[in-house]
Amino acid sequence: MTARTWSVALTGLNGHMVDVEADLSQQTPGFDLIGLADRALGEAVRRVHNACRNSGLDLPRRKLTVNLSPASLPKHGSAFDLAIAIAAFGTAGSLDPASLARTVHLGELGLDGRLRPVPGVLPALHAAREAGFERAVVPVANEAEARLVPGLEVHAAVSLAHVALLHGADLADPGDPEPVRAVATPASSGPPPELADVIGQDEAVSALVAAAAGGHHLLLSGPPGAGKTMLARRLAGILPDVDEELAL
Repeated sequence: MTARTWSVALTGLNGHMVDVEADLSQQTPGFDLIGLADRALGEAVRRVHNACRNSGLDLPRRKLTVNLSPASLPKHGSAFDLAIAIAAFGTAGSLDPASLARTVHLGELGLDGRLRPVPGVLPALHAAREAGFERAVVPVANEAEARLVPGLEVHAAVSLAHVALLHGADLADPGDPEPVRAVATPASSGPPPELADVIGQDEAVSALVAAAAGGHHLLLSGPPGAGKTMLARRLAGILPDVDEELAL
């Protein structure tokens, strides 16, 4: 039996849809992950096994193969954990196939089954929306970022068990475990410094103004202490405002 769902691979800030397909066969029990995964993603098999066991999701004791397609696309990081686990458990026939097929899953799994935040949710879900998807599941810690993408039905989940219930699993109530929160980062210290405060550097200032006004690329080159960083910090203050679509 097969089950499939979706996730997103990032190349820089560009998202590419990844078809996560799991197959169950009558062979010696095992779990293979194929599809050009890096080391962090290759370790997903162990995370998925432990997360499923600790969430009350019994994986079939047969040969499981999970393919991340297209196989030619490099895939990095742990954001595929949730999609892999849901597809693998779906081979038991316990989840709604239609629900799986129309949902994008992003999230790292802890060994206890809780969902951990992952980077790149905003560009990933932007790509999913552009590809025609309308529903996504993300960790609670990524909810605010995910809701910046318009036109998506976002489900913020605490644990793998909660996601399985969303797709129709017959499980006991998992309760309300403490969600994993994102590590706080220092806030920006106010608005950018003013370009008008720069004394001298007339040619460099003119280059910044021309680049900002015309939307041109800008390369600042010079020896240490020439003022490259000082000028770059002031560029944001003269850039025109952007609309919501361009900001995404």
